[in-house]
Amino acid sequence: MFKKVLIANRGEIAVRIIRTCRELGIKTVAIYSTADKDSLHVFLADEAVCIGGPRPQESYLNIPSIISAAEITGADAIHPGYGFLSENPGFAEICTACGMKFIGPSPETMVLMGDKAKAREVAIKAGVPVVPGSGIIKNVQEALKVCEEIGYPVLVKAAHGGGGRGMRLITSSKEAETLIVTAMAEAEAAFGSGEVYIEKYIENPRHIEIQVVADQFGNVMTFGERECSLQRRHQKVLEEAPSPFVDEDLRNKLSDAAKKIAEFINYEGAGTVEFLVDKDKNFYFIEMNTRIQVEHPVTEFVTEKDLIAKQIMAAAGEKLDISDVKLKGHAIEFRITCEDYEKDFRPTPGKIEKLLIPGGFGVRVDTHIYEGYRIPQYYDSLLAKLIVWGETREEAIKRGERALSEFIIEGNLKTTIPFHLKLLKDENFIKGALDTKILENKILPKLKS
Repeated sequence: MFKKVLIANRGEIAVRIIRTCRELGIKTVAIYSTADKDSLHVFLADEAVCIGGPRPQESYLNIPSIISAAEITGADAIHPGYGFLSENPGFAEICTACGMKFIGPSPETMVLMGDKAKAREVAIKAGVPVVPGSGIIKNVQEALKVCEEIGYPVLVKAAHGGGGRGMRLITSSKEAETLIVTAMAEAEAAFGSGEVYIEKYIENPRHIEIQVVADQFGNVMTFGERECSLQRRHQKVLEEAPSPFVDEDLRNKLSDAAKKIAEFINYEGAGTVEFLVDKDKNFYFIEMNTRIQVEHPVTEFVTEKDLIAKQIMAAAGEKLDISDVKLKGHAIEFRITCEDYEKDFRPTPGKIEKLLIPGGFGVRVDTHIYEGYRIPQYYDSLLAKLIVWGETREEAIKRGERALSEFIIEGNLKTTIPFHLKLLKDENFIKGALDTKILENKILPKLKS
Protein backbone atom coordinates (compact mmCIF):
# COMPACT_ATOMS: atom_id res chain seq x y z
CA MET A 1 0.00 0.00 0.00
CA PHE A 2 1.11 3.57 -0.61
CA LYS A 3 2.66 5.55 2.23
CA LYS A 4 1.75 9.03 1.04
CA VAL A 5 -0.65 10.22 -1.68
CA LEU A 6 -0.65 13.71 -3.18
CA ILE A 7 -4.13 14.78 -4.29
CA ALA A 8 -3.87 16.77 -7.51
CA ASN A 9 -7.26 18.41 -7.11
CA ARG A 10 -9.37 20.66 -4.91
CA GLY A 11 -12.85 21.02 -3.43
CA GLU A 12 -15.12 18.21 -2.33
CA ILE A 13 -13.33 15.46 -4.26
CA ALA A 14 -10.03 16.30 -2.53
CA VAL A 15 -11.80 16.07 0.85
CA ARG A 16 -13.40 12.78 -0.22
CA ILE A 17 -10.05 11.23 -1.17
CA ILE A 18 -8.34 12.45 2.02
CA ARG A 19 -10.96 10.73 4.17
CA THR A 20 -10.55 7.35 2.47
CA CYS A 21 -6.75 7.62 2.58
CA ARG A 22 -6.92 8.27 6.31
CA GLU A 23 -9.03 5.14 6.80
CA LEU A 24 -6.48 3.15 4.76
CA GLY A 25 -3.62 4.50 6.90
CA ILE A 26 -2.16 6.59 4.06
CA LYS A 27 -0.70 10.07 4.66
CA THR A 28 -2.00 12.80 2.33
CA VAL A 29 -0.64 15.93 0.68
CA ALA A 30 -3.02 18.67 -0.43
CA ILE A 31 -2.08 21.15 -3.13
CA TYR A 32 -3.81 24.51 -3.33
CA SER A 33 -3.85 27.75 -5.24
CA THR A 34 -3.62 31.14 -3.57
CA ALA A 35 -7.41 31.40 -3.97
CA ASP A 36 -7.88 28.10 -2.11
CA LYS A 37 -5.69 28.75 0.92
CA ASP A 38 -8.76 28.56 3.20
CA SER A 39 -10.36 25.53 1.55
CA LEU A 40 -11.24 22.56 3.77
CA HIS A 41 -8.97 20.07 1.99
CA VAL A 42 -5.96 22.20 2.97
CA PHE A 43 -6.78 21.78 6.66
CA LEU A 44 -7.67 18.08 6.51
CA ALA A 45 -4.56 16.82 4.72
CA ASP A 46 -1.42 15.87 6.64
CA GLU A 47 0.58 18.35 4.55
CA ALA A 48 -0.35 21.16 2.17
CA VAL A 49 1.66 22.93 -0.53
CA CYS A 50 0.72 26.12 -2.37
CA ILE A 51 1.48 25.56 -6.05
CA GLY A 52 0.53 28.83 -7.73
CA GLY A 53 -1.94 31.56 -8.51
CA PRO A 54 -5.72 31.36 -8.63
CA ARG A 55 -6.22 30.48 -12.28
CA PRO A 56 -6.14 26.73 -13.07
CA GLN A 57 -3.27 27.16 -15.55
CA GLU A 58 -1.20 28.63 -12.72
CA SER A 59 -2.00 25.90 -10.22
CA TYR A 60 -4.17 22.81 -10.73
CA LEU A 61 -3.05 22.44 -14.37
CA ASN A 62 0.55 23.40 -13.59
CA ILE A 63 2.26 20.02 -13.95
CA PRO A 64 5.82 21.12 -12.96
CA SER A 65 4.52 22.67 -9.73
CA ILE A 66 2.45 19.61 -8.87
CA ILE A 67 5.33 17.21 -9.47
CA SER A 68 7.64 19.44 -7.42
CA ALA A 69 5.13 19.38 -4.54
CA ALA A 70 5.03 15.58 -4.72
CA GLU A 71 8.82 15.33 -4.75
CA ILE A 72 9.48 17.67 -1.83
CA THR A 73 6.84 15.94 0.32
CA GLY A 74 7.95 12.41 -0.59
CA ALA A 75 4.63 11.29 -2.08
CA ASP A 76 4.78 7.87 -3.74
CA ALA A 77 1.44 8.21 -5.55
CA ILE A 78 -0.76 10.92 -7.05
CA HIS A 79 -4.56 10.82 -7.12
CA PRO A 80 -5.99 13.17 -9.78
CA GLY A 81 -9.66 13.11 -8.66
CA TYR A 82 -11.89 14.21 -11.55
CA GLY A 83 -11.49 17.11 -13.96
CA PHE A 84 -8.22 19.05 -14.26
CA LEU A 85 -5.46 16.48 -15.03
CA SER A 86 -7.44 13.31 -14.32
CA GLU A 87 -7.57 12.27 -17.99
CA ASN A 88 -4.29 13.82 -19.12
CA PRO A 89 -2.00 11.03 -20.40
CA GLY A 90 1.03 13.33 -20.42
CA PHE A 91 0.61 13.97 -16.70
CA ALA A 92 0.30 10.23 -16.03
CA GLU A 93 3.52 9.60 -18.00
CA ILE A 94 5.39 12.26 -16.04
CA CYS A 95 4.20 10.80 -12.72
CA THR A 96 5.56 7.38 -13.73
CA ALA A 97 8.83 8.87 -15.00
CA CYS A 98 9.30 10.58 -11.64
CA GLY A 99 8.78 7.36 -9.72
CA MET A 100 5.22 8.07 -8.54
CA LYS A 101 2.18 5.90 -9.18
CA PHE A 102 -0.60 7.66 -11.06
CA ILE A 103 -3.85 6.39 -9.53
CA GLY A 104 -5.66 5.71 -12.76
CA PRO A 105 -5.29 3.79 -16.01
CA SER A 106 -2.19 3.78 -18.20
CA PRO A 107 -1.47 6.77 -20.47
CA GLU A 108 -2.04 4.51 -23.48
CA THR A 109 -5.52 3.61 -22.24
CA MET A 110 -6.37 7.26 -21.65
CA VAL A 111 -5.27 8.16 -25.16
CA LEU A 112 -7.27 5.29 -26.64
CA MET A 113 -10.53 5.92 -24.77
CA GLY A 114 -10.15 9.71 -24.82
CA ASP A 115 -10.44 9.63 -28.60
CA LYS A 116 -14.15 9.00 -29.09
CA ALA A 117 -13.73 7.64 -32.61
CA LYS A 118 -11.11 5.11 -31.46
CA ALA A 119 -13.25 4.25 -28.43
CA ARG A 120 -16.08 3.36 -30.84
CA GLU A 121 -13.71 1.02 -32.66
CA VAL A 122 -12.80 -0.62 -29.34
CA ALA A 123 -16.48 -1.19 -28.53
CA ILE A 124 -17.14 -2.70 -31.96
CA LYS A 125 -14.15 -5.06 -31.63
CA ALA A 126 -15.32 -6.02 -28.13
CA GLY A 127 -18.75 -6.90 -29.51
CA VAL A 128 -20.61 -4.01 -27.87
CA PRO A 129 -23.33 -2.11 -29.81
CA VAL A 130 -22.52 1.45 -30.88
CA VAL A 131 -24.61 4.20 -32.42
CA PRO A 132 -24.30 4.04 -36.24
CA GLY A 133 -21.68 6.58 -37.20
CA SER A 134 -18.38 7.50 -38.80
CA GLY A 135 -14.70 7.50 -38.04
CA ILE A 136 -12.71 10.72 -37.67
CA ILE A 137 -13.66 13.40 -40.20
CA LYS A 138 -11.30 16.24 -41.09
CA ASN A 139 -13.21 18.33 -43.65
CA VAL A 140 -16.71 19.66 -44.27
CA GLN A 141 -17.34 17.91 -47.59
CA GLU A 142 -16.57 14.51 -46.13
CA ALA A 143 -18.86 15.29 -43.18
CA LEU A 144 -21.73 16.26 -45.49
CA LYS A 145 -21.35 12.99 -47.40
CA VAL A 146 -21.45 10.95 -44.17
CA CYS A 147 -24.58 12.81 -42.98
CA GLU A 148 -26.41 11.79 -46.15
CA GLU A 149 -25.27 8.18 -45.82
CA ILE A 150 -26.34 7.85 -42.16
CA GLY A 151 -29.55 9.83 -42.61
CA TYR A 152 -30.82 12.79 -40.61
CA PRO A 153 -31.06 13.60 -37.74
CA VAL A 154 -27.38 13.22 -36.83
CA LEU A 155 -25.01 14.49 -34.16
CA VAL A 156 -21.64 15.97 -35.08
CA LYS A 157 -19.19 15.68 -32.16
CA ALA A 158 -15.64 16.79 -31.41
CA ALA A 159 -13.33 13.78 -31.74
CA HIS A 160 -10.96 14.88 -28.97
CA GLY A 161 -13.13 16.32 -26.20
CA GLY A 162 -16.51 16.42 -24.50
CA GLY A 163 -18.77 18.46 -22.27
CA GLY A 164 -20.96 19.44 -25.22
CA ARG A 165 -18.33 21.60 -26.90
CA GLY A 166 -17.98 20.96 -30.61
CA MET A 167 -21.34 19.16 -30.64
CA ARG A 168 -24.28 20.04 -32.88
CA LEU A 169 -27.59 18.38 -33.72
CA ILE A 170 -28.31 18.48 -37.46
CA THR A 171 -31.88 17.73 -38.49
CA SER A 172 -31.72 18.39 -42.25
CA SER A 173 -29.35 19.00 -45.16
CA LYS A 174 -30.34 22.70 -45.24
CA GLU A 175 -28.53 23.46 -41.98
CA ALA A 176 -25.81 20.82 -42.23
CA GLU A 177 -22.91 22.80 -43.70
CA THR A 178 -23.31 25.76 -41.34
CA LEU A 179 -23.53 23.58 -38.23
CA ILE A 180 -20.60 21.38 -39.25
CA VAL A 181 -18.37 24.42 -39.79
CA THR A 182 -19.46 25.80 -36.40
CA ALA A 183 -18.80 22.49 -34.63
CA MET A 184 -15.35 22.14 -36.18
CA ALA A 185 -14.39 25.69 -35.23
CA GLU A 186 -15.61 25.17 -31.67
CA ALA A 187 -13.71 21.87 -31.40
CA GLU A 188 -10.53 23.54 -32.67
CA ALA A 189 -10.86 26.35 -30.12
CA ALA A 190 -11.66 24.04 -27.19
CA PHE A 191 -9.43 21.03 -27.85
CA GLY A 192 -6.80 22.14 -30.35
CA SER A 193 -8.25 19.94 -33.10
CA GLY A 194 -11.15 20.53 -35.47
CA GLU A 195 -11.58 16.83 -36.15
CA VAL A 196 -15.10 15.52 -35.59
CA TYR A 197 -17.11 12.36 -35.98
CA ILE A 198 -20.78 11.89 -36.84
CA GLU A 199 -23.32 9.51 -35.40
CA LYS A 200 -27.01 8.81 -35.79
CA TYR A 201 -29.14 10.84 -33.38
CA ILE A 202 -31.12 8.59 -31.02
CA GLU A 203 -34.33 10.41 -30.17
CA ASN A 204 -35.24 10.85 -26.50
CA PRO A 205 -32.62 8.46 -25.13
CA ARG A 206 -31.67 7.85 -21.54
CA HIS A 207 -28.07 8.31 -20.42
CA ILE A 208 -27.14 5.22 -18.42
CA GLU A 209 -23.65 4.49 -17.14
CA ILE A 210 -21.95 1.48 -15.57
CA GLN A 211 -19.28 1.85 -12.88
CA VAL A 212 -16.26 -0.43 -13.22
CA VAL A 213 -13.08 -0.97 -11.19
CA ALA A 214 -10.31 -3.22 -12.53
CA ASP A 215 -7.07 -4.46 -10.97
CA GLN A 216 -3.67 -5.32 -12.45
CA PHE A 217 -4.55 -9.00 -12.72
CA GLY A 218 -7.36 -8.67 -15.28
CA ASN A 219 -10.19 -8.74 -12.73
CA VAL A 220 -13.04 -6.34 -13.55
CA MET A 221 -15.78 -5.48 -11.06
CA THR A 222 -19.04 -3.86 -12.15
CA PHE A 223 -21.27 -2.00 -9.70
CA GLY A 224 -24.61 -1.64 -11.45
CA GLU A 225 -25.92 1.37 -13.33
CA ARG A 226 -26.54 5.04 -12.71
CA GLU A 227 -29.37 7.05 -14.27
CA CYS A 228 -27.81 10.29 -15.55
CA SER A 229 -30.46 11.54 -17.98
CA LEU A 230 -31.26 14.81 -16.20
CA GLN A 231 -28.86 17.13 -17.97
CA ARG A 232 -28.57 20.78 -18.88
CA ARG A 233 -26.26 21.64 -21.77
CA HIS A 234 -24.89 18.10 -21.59
CA GLN A 235 -23.98 18.58 -17.90
CA LYS A 236 -25.62 16.34 -15.30
CA VAL A 237 -27.59 17.97 -12.48
CA LEU A 238 -28.97 14.92 -10.64
CA GLU A 239 -28.10 11.22 -10.71
CA GLU A 240 -29.66 8.14 -9.19
CA ALA A 241 -28.96 4.45 -8.78
CA PRO A 242 -30.39 2.18 -9.85
CA SER A 243 -32.22 3.57 -12.89
CA PRO A 244 -36.03 3.48 -12.57
CA PHE A 245 -36.08 2.24 -16.19
CA VAL A 246 -33.52 -0.58 -16.10
CA ASP A 247 -34.67 -4.10 -15.27
CA GLU A 248 -32.46 -7.02 -14.21
CA ASP A 249 -32.07 -8.32 -17.76
CA LEU A 250 -30.96 -4.95 -19.16
CA ARG A 251 -28.71 -4.38 -16.13
CA ASN A 252 -26.90 -7.64 -16.81
CA LYS A 253 -26.50 -6.81 -20.50
CA LEU A 254 -25.12 -3.34 -19.76
CA SER A 255 -22.77 -4.70 -17.11
CA ASP A 256 -21.53 -7.43 -19.43
CA ALA A 257 -20.92 -4.86 -22.18
CA ALA A 258 -18.96 -2.58 -19.83
CA LYS A 259 -16.92 -5.54 -18.61
CA LYS A 260 -16.13 -6.62 -22.18
CA ILE A 261 -14.74 -3.18 -23.00
CA ALA A 262 -12.66 -2.98 -19.81
CA GLU A 263 -11.25 -6.48 -20.38
CA PHE A 264 -10.55 -5.81 -24.07
CA ILE A 265 -8.31 -2.81 -23.27
CA ASN A 266 -6.76 -4.36 -20.11
CA TYR A 267 -8.21 -1.50 -18.06
CA GLU A 268 -6.82 -0.68 -14.63
CA GLY A 269 -8.51 1.49 -12.00
CA ALA A 270 -11.93 3.10 -11.69
CA GLY A 271 -13.84 4.06 -14.82
CA THR A 272 -17.30 4.57 -16.19
CA VAL A 273 -18.74 3.13 -19.38
CA GLU A 274 -21.56 5.28 -20.74
CA PHE A 275 -24.50 4.24 -22.89
CA LEU A 276 -27.53 5.70 -24.61
CA VAL A 277 -30.64 3.56 -24.09
CA ASP A 278 -33.75 4.01 -26.24
CA LYS A 279 -37.40 3.46 -25.26
CA ASP A 280 -37.23 -0.15 -26.47
CA LYS A 281 -34.21 -0.84 -24.21
CA ASN A 282 -31.75 -1.03 -27.08
CA PHE A 283 -28.43 0.32 -25.83
CA TYR A 284 -25.41 1.86 -27.53
CA PHE A 285 -21.91 2.59 -26.19
CA ILE A 286 -21.00 6.29 -26.39
CA GLU A 287 -17.81 6.74 -24.35
CA MET A 288 -15.70 5.69 -21.39
CA ASN A 289 -14.52 8.10 -18.70
CA THR A 290 -11.16 6.92 -17.40
CA ARG A 291 -11.47 8.37 -13.88
CA ILE A 292 -13.74 8.47 -10.85
CA GLN A 293 -17.00 10.33 -11.53
CA VAL A 294 -18.70 13.17 -9.66
CA GLU A 295 -21.70 10.91 -9.14
CA HIS A 296 -19.86 7.88 -7.71
CA PRO A 297 -21.49 8.24 -4.22
CA VAL A 298 -24.89 7.00 -5.42
CA THR A 299 -23.23 3.75 -6.43
CA GLU A 300 -21.43 3.59 -3.08
CA PHE A 301 -24.76 3.93 -1.25
CA VAL A 302 -26.52 1.11 -3.11
CA THR A 303 -23.53 -1.28 -3.15
CA GLU A 304 -22.04 -0.40 0.26
CA LYS A 305 -18.60 -0.28 -1.40
CA ASP A 306 -15.99 2.51 -1.08
CA LEU A 307 -15.06 3.09 -4.72
CA ILE A 308 -12.16 5.40 -3.91
CA ALA A 309 -10.70 2.69 -1.67
CA LYS A 310 -11.15 0.10 -4.43
CA GLN A 311 -9.46 2.48 -6.89
CA ILE A 312 -6.49 3.08 -4.59
CA MET A 313 -6.09 -0.61 -3.72
CA ALA A 314 -6.15 -1.57 -7.41
CA ALA A 315 -3.45 1.04 -8.14
CA ALA A 316 -1.35 -0.33 -5.26
CA GLY A 317 -1.33 -3.75 -6.91
CA GLU A 318 -3.86 -5.48 -4.69
CA LYS A 319 -6.13 -8.14 -6.14
CA LEU A 320 -9.82 -7.28 -6.19
CA ASP A 321 -12.50 -9.58 -4.87
CA ILE A 322 -14.80 -9.83 -7.89
CA SER A 323 -17.63 -11.67 -6.16
CA ASP A 324 -21.08 -10.44 -7.14
CA VAL A 325 -22.02 -6.94 -6.04
CA LYS A 326 -25.51 -6.78 -4.55
CA LEU A 327 -27.67 -3.69 -5.05
CA LYS A 328 -29.61 -2.50 -2.03
CA GLY A 329 -32.25 0.23 -2.08
CA HIS A 330 -32.17 3.45 -4.08
CA ALA A 331 -29.89 6.51 -3.95
CA ILE A 332 -30.17 10.01 -5.43
CA GLU A 333 -27.41 12.64 -5.72
CA PHE A 334 -28.19 16.35 -5.94
CA ARG A 335 -25.43 18.62 -7.24
CA ILE A 336 -25.64 21.77 -5.13
CA THR A 337 -23.98 24.64 -6.99
CA CYS A 338 -23.68 28.38 -6.43
CA GLU A 339 -25.87 29.25 -9.39
CA ASP A 340 -29.11 31.17 -9.88
CA TYR A 341 -31.37 28.79 -11.79
CA GLU A 342 -33.94 31.53 -12.41
CA LYS A 343 -31.28 33.45 -14.36
CA ASP A 344 -30.11 30.65 -16.63
CA PHE A 345 -27.95 29.14 -13.89
CA ARG A 346 -25.67 32.16 -13.71
CA PRO A 347 -22.76 31.55 -11.27
CA THR A 348 -23.04 33.51 -8.00
CA PRO A 349 -19.81 33.02 -6.02
CA GLY A 350 -19.74 34.77 -2.65
CA LYS A 351 -19.18 34.37 1.09
CA ILE A 352 -21.09 31.79 3.12
CA GLU A 353 -22.50 33.54 6.18
CA LYS A 354 -24.66 30.67 7.47
CA LEU A 355 -24.41 26.95 6.83
CA LEU A 356 -26.63 24.15 8.14
CA ILE A 357 -25.84 20.71 6.70
CA PRO A 358 -28.60 18.07 6.78
CA GLY A 359 -28.11 14.70 8.46
CA GLY A 360 -30.07 11.74 9.71
CA PHE A 361 -30.50 8.21 8.46
CA GLY A 362 -29.64 7.70 4.80
CA VAL A 363 -28.18 11.17 4.27
CA ARG A 364 -24.63 12.00 3.15
CA VAL A 365 -23.08 15.35 2.22
CA ASP A 366 -19.74 15.59 0.38
CA THR A 367 -18.46 19.17 0.56
CA HIS A 368 -15.51 21.47 1.20
CA ILE A 369 -17.46 24.50 2.43
CA TYR A 370 -18.02 25.89 5.92
CA GLU A 371 -19.37 29.05 7.55
CA GLY A 372 -17.23 32.04 6.66
CA TYR A 373 -15.80 30.36 3.54
CA ARG A 374 -15.61 32.55 0.45
CA ILE A 375 -16.31 30.72 -2.83
CA PRO A 376 -13.55 31.46 -5.36
CA GLN A 377 -14.70 32.68 -8.76
CA TYR A 378 -12.09 30.74 -10.71
CA TYR A 379 -13.42 27.18 -10.51
CA ASP A 380 -16.44 24.96 -10.97
CA SER A 381 -19.49 26.19 -9.07
CA LEU A 382 -20.07 22.89 -7.22
CA LEU A 383 -20.52 23.54 -3.48
CA ALA A 384 -21.69 20.16 -2.25
CA LYS A 385 -23.19 16.86 -3.23
CA LEU A 386 -26.22 15.78 -1.20
CA ILE A 387 -26.77 12.04 -1.47
CA VAL A 388 -29.79 10.29 0.03
CA TRP A 389 -30.69 6.61 0.30
CA GLY A 390 -33.98 4.82 0.79
CA GLU A 391 -35.22 1.26 0.60
CA THR A 392 -37.32 2.33 -2.40
CA ARG A 393 -37.14 5.17 -4.90
CA GLU A 394 -40.22 6.75 -3.32
CA GLU A 395 -38.56 6.72 0.09
CA ALA A 396 -35.35 8.20 -1.38
CA ILE A 397 -37.36 11.04 -2.97
CA LYS A 398 -39.08 11.82 0.34
CA ARG A 399 -35.75 11.73 2.18
CA GLY A 400 -34.24 13.98 -0.46
CA GLU A 401 -37.05 16.47 0.00
CA ARG A 402 -36.55 16.46 3.76
CA ALA A 403 -32.76 16.82 3.52
CA LEU A 404 -32.94 19.62 0.94
CA SER A 405 -35.39 21.54 3.13
CA GLU A 406 -32.84 21.32 6.00
CA PHE A 407 -29.90 22.38 3.82
CA ILE A 408 -29.24 26.08 4.43
CA ILE A 409 -26.50 28.01 2.65
CA GLU A 410 -26.87 31.76 3.17
CA GLY A 411 -24.74 34.74 2.20
CA ASN A 412 -24.27 36.93 -0.85
CA LEU A 413 -24.81 33.97 -3.18
CA LYS A 414 -27.60 31.79 -4.55
CA THR A 415 -27.67 28.01 -4.73
CA THR A 416 -29.59 25.35 -6.64
CA ILE A 417 -31.28 23.96 -3.51
CA PRO A 418 -34.65 25.61 -4.45
CA PHE A 419 -34.32 24.17 -7.97
CA HIS A 420 -33.87 20.63 -6.67
CA LEU A 421 -36.84 20.96 -4.30
CA LYS A 422 -39.04 21.90 -7.25
CA LEU A 423 -37.54 19.18 -9.43
CA LEU A 424 -38.58 16.50 -6.91
CA LYS A 425 -42.22 17.55 -7.33
CA ASP A 426 -42.17 17.37 -11.13
CA GLU A 427 -44.50 14.64 -12.38
CA ASN A 428 -42.00 13.44 -15.02
CA PHE A 429 -39.33 12.96 -12.38
CA ILE A 430 -41.71 11.26 -9.95
CA LYS A 431 -42.74 8.80 -12.68
CA GLY A 432 -39.11 8.24 -13.72
CA ALA A 433 -40.09 9.28 -17.26
CA LEU A 434 -36.69 10.75 -18.11
CA ASP A 435 -34.49 11.38 -21.13
CA THR A 436 -31.52 13.59 -21.91
CA LYS A 437 -33.65 16.49 -23.18
CA ILE A 438 -36.57 16.47 -20.77
CA LEU A 439 -34.98 18.86 -18.29
CA GLU A 440 -34.32 21.56 -20.87
CA ASN A 441 -37.42 21.00 -23.01
CA LYS A 442 -40.12 20.35 -20.40
CA ILE A 443 -39.08 20.66 -16.77
CA LEU A 444 -37.11 23.93 -16.73
CA PRO A 445 -39.66 25.91 -18.79
CA LYS A 446 -42.36 24.76 -16.35
CA LEU A 447 -40.27 25.75 -13.31
CA LYS A 448 -39.64 29.21 -14.73
CA SER A 449 -43.25 29.91 -15.73
